[in-house]
Amino acid sequence: MTQRKDKNRRKDSKGYVSNPYFDKNSHATMIKVLPGDYKTTAEPSDMLTTTLGSCVSACIRDPHTGFGGMNHFMLPADRGSSGAWRGATDALRYGNHAMEVLINDIIRSGCPREELEIKVFGGGNVIRGSGSIGTKNSQFVLAYLKNEGLKIAAKDLGGDHPRRIQYSPATGKVQRLVLRRTADDTVVNKEESDYQKEIQKSTARHEDNVELFND
Repeated sequence: MTQRKDKNRRKDSKGYVSNPYFDKNSHATMIKVLPGDYKTTAEPSDMLTTTLGSCVSACIRDPHTGFGGMNHFMLPADRGSSGAWRGATDALRYGNHAMEVLINDIIRSGCPREELEIKVFGGGNVIRGSGSIGTKNSQFVLAYLKNEGLKIAAKDLGGDHPRRIQYSPATGKVQRLVLRRTADDTVVNKEESDYQKEIQKSTARHEDNVELFND
């Protein structure tokens, strides 16, 4: 596998990786992707991880080099006054921008657009009182990729339970864990509800279902 030679091979939307830790069980460096952010890496030992309720994450990589990343967005799109997806706000909480910045980052690394490997997860309707935001996020990411002419290699969207996603850009493998305990739902709901409050201001685990999404 060819690795990128640039100085900073791991980065988030601010250009750095925050608080990675080594997990002895998976023998990988775990890098958390928080709501409203994205991270990319070319390190073979890195694993990107996030927990999704109504949010959606896209796991995208160059299958030839193993350079790839994950985003995590809360809202479908900010179409702006023109109604167009492109040219919208640069806030990564919106799906249209979160998808564009991650896709463009990987294309800039040298991956032909038509060879992007894309897997999408999340979009559960898990937050009380939030309507069908999970469904809207799921519909958005499917429509966005169709509109852009990009193929989906794997997907797991919808439902009414949170998911924990672990993604290795080097191999393309995604491990999905469905969280069904009430305690897990409470933690995810609080995280996403708190994030929703932040958005409004500005404008233990139970692994009962494990599934690998391979190449």
